[in-house]
Amino acid sequence: MISKIKNSLHPKNRHQGRYNFKLLTESCPQLKQFVKLNEYDKALGETIDFSDPQAVMTLNKALLKFYYGISFWELPSGFLCPPIPGRADYIHYLADLLSSTLEKEKEKSKNIKVLDIGTGANCIYPLIGQHEYAWDFVGSEVDLMSLKNAEKIINGNLGLEKHIELRLQKNSQNIFKGLILPEDYFELTLCNPPFYSSYEEAQGESLRKWKNLGKNKEKIPARNFGGKKNELWCKGGEKEFIKLMIEESTSYKKQVLWFSTLVSKGENLPEFKLALKKVSALDIRIIEMGQGQKRSRILAWTF
Repeated sequence: MISKIKNSLHPKNRHQGRYNFKLLTESCPQLKQFVKLNEYDKALGETIDFSDPQAVMTLNKALLKFYYGISFWELPSGFLCPPIPGRADYIHYLADLLSSTLEKEKEKSKNIKVLDIGTGANCIYPLIGQHEYAWDFVGSEVDLMSLKNAEKIINGNLGLEKHIELRLQKNSQNIFKGLILPEDYFELTLCNPPFYSSYEEAQGESLRKWKNLGKNKEKIPARNFGGKKNELWCKGGEKEFIKLMIEESTSYKKQVLWFSTLVSKGENLPEFKLALKKVSALDIRIIEMGQGQKRSRILAWTF
């Protein structure tokens, strides 16, 4: 089943319309130094320079504090700084998926448990999902530095340690294997996979976006949302990563209700659907998401 293409955020997403910088700077005074009038159209009001990594980082701190009650959130230099509205959309669409398939009585009577594949140093999906839906999370990582920073974030916010568990995936060639324990049961898995097949491909995409903004090629900065290997690229890119995820999911069909992942390249969907049919997935969903000109989609399946 494929949902209709959307041009806007999920109705429950807290980030509709333009950012309210008055409220955000009151919540996070550090943001004030980065806020300025839009130089291209003053009628649009205040904005920040989205090509400035520090400005983007501070905006995220303000958004997380104001909307999700996250008082402490820090990232090591160069790590992926996620765009909050898009991450929240994934959570809300998964909640819709879950509510459409779970009996309401069962949903009320137990805690929903979610596995976040590649939770990153930012730990963003558990932070949003715990606040919005009171879900419990297991966040996995192959990178120890990312895991340690996610742990700092959890410990820096009172009460989160009861609801978010972190696990190291010791074998970077595996996704679910060695991670899902025999006693585990998850209603959902989610993943923002490494989309690119190489560093060069990731940089090429950054350059394309920079040129579209009318910026000087010689002055291209580091990615404004950052990102290290494992976060942005892997051998074979998202195609091979998701195909492996589909293959491994067959071993955990009795321990997971819905598997899911973001898919960046729509042209890869036919191959993923074919792979899922080959492993006898009972239901396959493609959920379209939209944020202005940006398009993305969720691929979800269940056995």
